[in-house]
Amino acid sequence: MSWTRLCESAQSGLALRPEGAYSAKGLREGLGVAERGIAVPGVRKLVTYAALIALVSGVAIASLVAAPGPLGLFGAALGLLMIAIAIADARAYLIPDRLTLAAFLLGLAYAAAKGIENMPENIAIAAMQGFVLALAFFALREIYRRLRHRHGLGLGDVKLAAVAGTWLDWTLIPAAIEIAALSALFAYMASQLVLRRRLQAAAKLPFGLFFAPAIWICWLLGVLVLQG
Repeated sequence: MSWTRLCESAQSGLALRPEGAYSAKGLREGLGVAERGIAVPGVRKLVTYAALIALVSGVAIASLVAAPGPLGLFGAALGLLMIAIAIADARAYLIPDRLTLAAFLLGLAYAAAKGIENMPENIAIAAMQGFVLALAFFALREIYRRLRHRHGLGLGDVKLAAVAGTWLDWTLIPAAIEIAALSALFAYMASQLVLRRRLQAAAKLPFGLFFAPAIWICWLLGVLVLQG
């Protein structure tokens, strides 16, 4: 509600009596409209912050329960970075390089922490997996561009694929991609259905919004199933 409409609403509730005194009922109604116009955005912010805090807390707790100790702390940090990446991509269709780099380096550190005796080998394998997966995403991006004459994946998604390669085993990488693709498709179809709009083949979706959480989810599954 604009300030002008807010003032008009408040003023409309002020019924002037013949003797020149304001009506108490009209004053309460006018102030009620003004308070609602001001309070709604504040309530929405509080709800958003509360939901974000609950999400961050849930990710951290789940990581530490699944992998108590240092590895769980690594997983919790991964989850927080993936939340930040998802929010950034949802807002601006852009994945910040600093977040991707932090997640990649953290993945290498996680690989080293998994086994001190095999530290160089673990780091090399994680880095190689990240490079190969990023190369595969880049190749897919170029093939799609040549066939459709537009980009289907952003460079941020390619870099995020490198993060997935450093954190996940080869058996879990396809699962992360599938979870991300299916959740993105479901979210788009649901939103179009709610808004009563037609589905468009050329619709633009922030893939990082779905791929980033899928990476953490598959890491959690790997800890619980493959290593548990």
